[in-house]
Amino acid sequence: MAYDTDLANRIRELLASQPGVDEKQMFGGLAFLIGGHMAVAVSGQGGLLVRVPPGDTDALLGRAHVSPMVMAGRETRGWLRVTADGVKTKRQLASWVSRGAGYVRSLPPK
Repeated sequence: MAYDTDLANRIRELLASQPGVDEKQMFGGLAFLIGGHMAVAVSGQGGLLVRVPPGDTDALLGRAHVSPMVMAGRETRGWLRVTADGVKTKRQLASWVSRGAGYVRSLPPK
């Protein structure tokens, strides 16, 4: 399955005014990097992948449309998968993009 280009365009719009944003095709989707760190990605499996502080993972998993990101059969702390239903509105998407961008901006640049 190809990634959702409409969702990618919506993310571009949200990040357009922010400095240091790069895009890179990864894992069958499109990742948005800030300072060399992946903040969010449009998943090739549908929906959005979001980087969050690892300590926030459990609390955020209680939200609707959110599940752990699984790679190679293992859950990845600090990463969440948000289904397409969880990013339908601009407000929903902006909340997740802001969360991912804010976290990676707190990390030292690569």
